[in-house]
Amino acid sequence: MFKILDEAVAPTAGMNRRVWMGIGGIGLGGLSLGHLLASQARATGKRPAKAKSVIIFGLNGGPAQHETWDPKPNAPAEIRGQFGTIATRTPGLRVCELMPRTAFLTHKLAVLRAVATNDNAHSSSGYQMLTGVPHAPLSQESSAPRAPNNWPSMGAMLRALRPETGGLPSAITIPEHIWNDGNFPWPGQDAGFLGTRYNPWLIHCDPSDPSFRVPSLSLPGEVPPLRFDERRSLLEQVNHHFDGAQRTATSESFSQHARKASQLIHSPAARRAFDLESESPALRERYGNSRFAQSCLLARRLVESGVGLVQINWTRIKDQPNGGGWDTHSKHNEAIRSLLMPIMDRAFSALIEDLEIRGLLDETLVVWFGEFGRTPRFNKEGGRDHWGSCFSLALAGGGIQGGVVYGSSDKSAAFPMDGRVEPCDLIATIFHCLGYAPDTEIRDSLDRPLPLSRGQVIQAIV
Repeated sequence: MFKILDEAVAPTAGMNRRVWMGIGGIGLGGLSLGHLLASQARATGKRPAKAKSVIIFGLNGGPAQHETWDPKPNAPAEIRGQFGTIATRTPGLRVCELMPRTAFLTHKLAVLRAVATNDNAHSSSGYQMLTGVPHAPLSQESSAPRAPNNWPSMGAMLRALRPETGGLPSAITIPEHIWNDGNFPWPGQDAGFLGTRYNPWLIHCDPSDPSFRVPSLSLPGEVPPLRFDERRSLLEQVNHHFDGAQRTATSESFSQHARKASQLIHSPAARRAFDLESESPALRERYGNSRFAQSCLLARRLVESGVGLVQINWTRIKDQPNGGGWDTHSKHNEAIRSLLMPIMDRAFSALIEDLEIRGLLDETLVVWFGEFGRTPRFNKEGGRDHWGSCFSLALAGGGIQGGVVYGSSDKSAAFPMDGRVEPCDLIATIFHCLGYAPDTEIRDSLDRPLPLSRGQVIQAIV
């Protein structure tokens, strides 16, 4: 069904694209991939890169430091929890017993045990982790993505610095955006003040579905090639209509983006990247059969195809404690033992091993990621609550020293003792590995130069 308005009215920022052109099933929700176009931004401080790509392994909801990288076996039971610890390949480093596969790979990892945002809300602490800039104010839940909290995400900054490759953008987010209850998207997931042209491509998908296909990369069954060509001609009619009106930035953006979505459909590189059927059943099983796990496999294929940054967001699972996520306010032990840690340990270790076997680990930085940690003590529901004062992360590959533990927490894993790291430092380090100094400039909509990060590279791990 096509619909073109004939009135000579100027489109506005609030225009409905479906009113201008009802092209269904071609892009990620129509030809909507288009509004994620990139153009080259000015930058300074380029240096030889150690990493070609970054994969952000995102455990949204907040994994507990106690049951992952910083267990406290000598603390009281109400702090240490019920799980024991196991030795790792890194001398002196012990991790939670629920991480046996990952423990075997720590000689390739750098662990940060004193990360802090000082923010106890998912969306605002997450904003800081994704952008390196504290939210104003701190601890603001269900915060909207708008000024003054509109610093661009890491993916958006990379899109502003690096052109696309082989028909694919330099930053992609899978398998969905991050949201609070009520589907309130966190701020810090888009391009913010850089403008929508630098948004990372957000691809809603379920790679674990046997019928998995990305709508933007293939035509629907009812759309033969000839009809698609007619639709492309229809796009030209829409553009002609815009030319007859006062052409605004919105209409310019729409036509440009729609053309890009059209080009993507015909991109052999894009088709190959999303063809999970070409992977062996054994490898797919090694990652695991969940939506998140198969998204990790898809992320590996995307960086193989030249995508600079892939962010994998944990997705909720129905009929599981705490919605199947890492926000374990109740039944914490049950959730991490039976669901969360088995998926995490299997998928993360498979990703690291897979990258190494293919010779990609040295040029791919993997960041084990969450927006904060969990409280030192359990609550009355048997859960751990939000805690941004001290938590743990891990990095591997792409210029990172393996077998390193940086920073330490106090006896309860409540506050940093030394080696405190802030999100701005983490982002400075990520871009350092990609070949960009922290003071590399990006430009806002007023062409004002701003640094990628005001943090410091964590020299102990690079």
